Amino acid sequence: MKNSILIRPYRPADSDATIEIFLRAIREVSSKDYSPEQINAWAQVEDPAKWAERRISRPAWIAEIDGKPVGFSDLTPDGCLDMMFVHPEFQGLGVAGRLLARVEEEAQLSEMEGIYTHASLTARPFFEHKGFQVLRRQTVERRGQRLYNFVMEKFYQRRS
Repeated sequence: MKNSILIRPYRPADSDATIEIFLRAIREVSSKDYSPEQINAWAQVEDPAKWAERRISRPAWIAEIDGKPVGFSDLTPDGCLDMMFVHPEFQGLGVAGRLLARVEEEAQLSEMEGIYTHASLTARPFFEHKGFQVLRRQTVERRGQRLYNFVMEKFYQRRS
């Protein structure tokens, strides 16, 4: 299955697919780690136009299997892997690993010394397995609900 995962640049036409992936991943995957109230507060996209602007404003990638978007990720100029979500039906197939490899490739090409992320309780084990270190646990508030996540970072060896 790994060879059939295509990673390509995000296009404006991908906005609806990324919203669907985001919402379903939170509702169906993160629900094992967060309460229904927390999920309802987190799993919302109030302004699809702003969502689309955010995706196109930075390097972002889509993971496809058989032409279907199944995951996405992005990287801000300061080295934040801001979003990485995989469709619930495609979990465990290596999609997140392939997306992370593309994000890391971009970070290294941009001569970043490392990247960081705000990993959910659900995503923390994945990032730890990929070499990220927890800096701190933090509380974020979404629509009156408190959610915990982790600021995590990974540094790269300088190329000579």
